[in-house]
Amino acid sequence: QVQLVESGGGSVQAGGSLRLSCAASGYTYSHMGWFRQTPGKEREGVAAISSDRSIRYGDSVNGRFTISRDNAKNALYLQMSSLKPEDTAMYYCAAFRGWRARPSLVASEYSYWGQGTQVTVSS
Repeated sequence: QVQLVESGGGSVQAGGSLRLSCAASGYTYSHMGWFRQTPGKEREGVAAISSDRSIRYGDSVNGRFTISRDNAKNALYLQMSSLKPEDTAMYYCAAFRGWRARPSLVASEYSYWGQGTQVTVSS
């Protein structure tokens, strides 16, 4: 059964840090990523990583967030530092099983999604 379960969200002050985790089950996923969404806006690609650990970051988080994965545990992580109020959003874990030349930050290219975990950053 395919299941992606996020955890680690919460409330933090600007400048603080949070670590998100995603526990995956059902398959070994070639590509995994983190996306975020606020009401009325499209889902934004935050970071993505392939099974060979190729990585891409969205421009707004590059240098502040770090994505990683543990293939043995089928887990995905997002270390978020220097958080800003504009990072406030629902964060989603996503996964894809097929082949791609490089990790994607396009939401429509992912097949599986978690339910999300809320991150709130106050100023």
